[in-house]
Amino acid sequence: MDIGLHIPHFDWPEGAAGMADTLGQVAERVDQGGFTSLSVMDHWFQMDQYAPATDPMLEGYTTLAWLAAKTSNVQLRLLVTGVTYRYPGLLAKTVTTVDVLSGGRAELGIGAAWYEREHLGLGVPFPPVAERFEQLEETLQICLQMWSDNDGPYEGKHYQLAETLNSPQAISQPHPPIMIGGMGEKKTLRFVAKYGDACNLFSIGHEAVAAKLDILRQHCENEGTDYDAIAKTMLYAGNDLMTGDYETFVKDMKGYAEVGITEVQAMPWTPEPLAFTDGLIENVIPKLNEM
Repeated sequence: MDIGLHIPHFDWPEGAAGMADTLGQVAERVDQGGFTSLSVMDHWFQMDQYAPATDPMLEGYTTLAWLAAKTSNVQLRLLVTGVTYRYPGLLAKTVTTVDVLSGGRAELGIGAAWYEREHLGLGVPFPPVAERFEQLEETLQICLQMWSDNDGPYEGKHYQLAETLNSPQAISQPHPPIMIGGMGEKKTLRFVAKYGDACNLFSIGHEAVAAKLDILRQHCENEGTDYDAIAKTMLYAGNDLMTGDYETFVKDMKGYAEVGITEVQAMPWTPEPLAFTDGLIENVIPKLNEM
């Protein structure tokens, strides 16, 4: 099983003045320590069900571009971009830019968006959920067209592009991998099967995750796509890593690996992200590599 580091907050003791130094040190450890990916949030406000909305939050793609210069090996992604945050053509162009400047290490993580407060706060439209899923599907289609030889128009219900020109094209081939976040059985997992290279689930228990993957497999059969070619990733928010109970975490991951999870993203909800990262390098990654 692979492991990535997902940074969900920036409320560190050094404050804004020390944020670049801390983040750079974390990135260097991740890049050299055996992690497969490094991701950050794509939010404008901190998620207020976990921490105060006023806590520090960096803009996602600016941060990824900066991380690209600090790393050489790991895949870089946002976990995940809300479809409402950027126009689809601009989103494809932005991910392409990160991919080019990182030497082909960018991924598109995307979902239907959910955080109404930050939309209202910054004046960004937040349509009903059904409309957001329509926008998500059109955005996936536009990105794939932008990453193809077809630079012609796109005519959708929500988006109309006169020409899907994208130069330079991404280094990643055939395009930057597309990760679709969420566990909705009717739409989200169907979009993974139809358009995606990876899903991103939550650690809701071995049997529950296995059931979600069974539904994904059925969608793949219906869409005529290869289930085995899709990376099955999972965001993990357990307390065992916060307390240093690595044995329990590794045992739990073995169960997830057995049902099909191929990568776990660990989150350092801690004011000491360097110590958290070092603990994973020393105590977890060697054992996950054996799975």
